[in-house]
Amino acid sequence: MCYGKCARCIGHSLVGLALLCIAANILLYFPNGETRYASENHLSRFVWFFSGIVGGGLLMLLPAFVFIGLEQDDCCGCCGHENCGKRCAMLSSVLASLIGIAGSGYCVIVAALGLAEGPLCLNSFGQWNYTFASTEGQYLLDTSTWSQCSEPRHVVEWNVSLFSILLALGGIEFILCLIQVINGVLGGICGYCCSRQQVRTCVKMSNMTAKRTTPGQNHNLPLFHCNLYILLVLICKTLY
Repeated sequence: MCYGKCARCIGHSLVGLALLCIAANILLYFPNGETRYASENHLSRFVWFFSGIVGGGLLMLLPAFVFIGLEQDDCCGCCGHENCGKRCAMLSSVLASLIGIAGSGYCVIVAALGLAEGPLCLNSFGQWNYTFASTEGQYLLDTSTWSQCSEPRHVVEWNVSLFSILLALGGIEFILCLIQVINGVLGGICGYCCSRQQVRTCVKMSNMTAKRTTPGQNHNLPLFHCNLYILLVLICKTLY
């Protein structure tokens, strides 16, 4: 199993999901494409929490770019006495994953609350209020009640669709970041992915380093680390 390629795949997926979250959140400000409701403050309060822009969007781009930068073509840095570098990078990606989990979790929670409360709309009595707030989300199952909101037109469908999209996208982001937590821990413990050719190159470099070592020099510790790294990679390739 190649932990670096897995992280890169997750990173690219998160970038796309983050952009979709930002777009969905922006659309919530313009019911039916009209801007006056935002200027008149006739939007659901949960729209102003920026769950898709900040939580599922900007906060998600940080771990995404970290994951994308994890995979490198050269896997033989260990023989240059930098054997711990890629393991540390994989383990550090766990911290970035936690940021992503926090952002996606925020997006999911706000979207769920926005769905449960319903939109702010003009009801049949000519008052702006949260018409479905007392239904505890039951209005989602009874579409015949959606006509109680006369303005903005189709605002219930607008809010339900976009908050549902944010809920789904945030959930997917949460799962991907959780997968990267596991992937980062395994990659840090078991070793970064190397191809068989790269392992052979590492072995050759290790032998060359041993031949260049003079009697007065002691390079046993770095050489031991490099050989241990190669052994762990071979074990991981056998297991996966």
